[in-house]
Amino acid sequence: MTNKKPFFYDITLRDGNQALKKPWGIKEKEIVFNKLVELNVNGIEVGFPSASEMDYDACERLAKIAPKNIVISALARCVKADIRKAVDAIKDAPIPRIHVFMALSPFHMQYVLNKTPEEAKEIVIRAVKYAKEEILKVNKNGQVQFSAEHFGDCEENIDFVTDTLKEVVKAGADVINLPNTVERYRIKPLVDMVNKVYEALPKDVVIAVHHHNDLGMSTASTVESYFAGATQLECSLNGLGERAGNTNMYEVAVALYNSGVELDLNLEKIYETALLIAQMSKVKIHEKAPLIGSDSLAHRSGIHQDGAIKTKGMKKGAYRAIDPKLIGRNDDEIIGFTSQSGKTAIYEIINQAGYPISVDEAIRISPHVKKEAEILGEVPVNKIVEIYFRELFNIAGPFEFLSFNMIEADTFELRFNYNDEYYDIKGIGNGPVDACLNALRKVGFERTLSGFEQKAVDADIMGSGASAISTIHILGKDGKDIIGRAFDKNTARANVKAIFNAMNLAEIED
Repeated sequence: MTNKKPFFYDITLRDGNQALKKPWGIKEKEIVFNKLVELNVNGIEVGFPSASEMDYDACERLAKIAPKNIVISALARCVKADIRKAVDAIKDAPIPRIHVFMALSPFHMQYVLNKTPEEAKEIVIRAVKYAKEEILKVNKNGQVQFSAEHFGDCEENIDFVTDTLKEVVKAGADVINLPNTVERYRIKPLVDMVNKVYEALPKDVVIAVHHHNDLGMSTASTVESYFAGATQLECSLNGLGERAGNTNMYEVAVALYNSGVELDLNLEKIYETALLIAQMSKVKIHEKAPLIGSDSLAHRSGIHQDGAIKTKGMKKGAYRAIDPKLIGRNDDEIIGFTSQSGKTAIYEIINQAGYPISVDEAIRISPHVKKEAEILGEVPVNKIVEIYFRELFNIAGPFEFLSFNMIEADTFELRFNYNDEYYDIKGIGNGPVDACLNALRKVGFERTLSGFEQKAVDADIMGSGASAISTIHILGKDGKDIIGRAFDKNTARANVKAIFNAMNLAEIED
């Protein structure tokens, strides 16, 4: 295993761009380039100069504006004309690198290149030597990278590949890249092959990996390759690349970070970068995309919601991979209510909406919300709030509140029915709550007040224009806490309505 810090080599402007339905122009490439600089990547492959005049001009432009600490690479086939064009395009970069490639897998050499292994080997060595000579003529910091394309298919001829790579290093290659150009097989044999090459080559040679995501394992392959000796990790923003894409930089970076590996990347720039790249590429971020998907912080299972809420605000969450702030996300874990959710979700959702609720109340309204979920699927927050008010703020029972009016400074008139018997009484007290309880006590309805809160609200509730929510706690049998809530534009009236809701609950629960 290497103890070197990972070298993040971005391929969005080459692999990612060539896979877009509408590839970027120079101005767009420069925007992406500047975001990569903000991310503090170690190397950027800016394009394939021989692909088109625009690609050449883009490579030349980006090489000239590159910071001193970032390697700037251009792709070339093992052809002199390609190499010459790549050298011309990026020669002004502080650290220019010519990246040549050729497939060394038996299948590709035979059926695509129509070359024998020895012919392919000779072409590669000659190309690397020429690239190194040419780049050093124009820039003393020049480097050469060689990619053994389709390395993932080289298990049967790995000894030939390893011997070839030794010769390639002698010819001047600074970096040996081992791409899983098409992901077909298990991770472990691939990582073992990477380690075999690492062990066989001089330790001053950088081993790189460049993995595609055809089977969805490129992040795992890249992370494990680092621990097998590959320090240069070739990744793409948002996983853009041919077919199912290339290794996603964000996933690799966070997996290594979580594993205690020191990184140069500015991780807090990840989320804003991901959103920009999605907009520019016109490739939407899937809602379930790791780390950056809109649903990647959502919990709908009751068990997951319970764990998420209990560990909310902790560095390590019960059901999340990271603190979202690590990658620059300002949103938090999302609790969504479906038929699989429970009381904990309701409790959290109502609290997040800014309204008071107890666990017992969440239990009480849970069946009503579940019924909606069976019809709607995930229940919108406003619907849950509507059920909350409907079920908790108008408790049916023997008491029917009619009116409550102040007669004098400390005297109030209370009218109500109890089991269809009408009451019209006066109560004196220090405020409406005390006066109402005293009035009830006069006619034999005595309850002990154990708590009282009032909350001002700005928005209309259920179209009522309410400006206050009152919460009354009274003691039930065996000292049980009975909670009554009510809302009204008039705060005194809200208090009294809450008392009657609590009285009805007490009658039901006692």
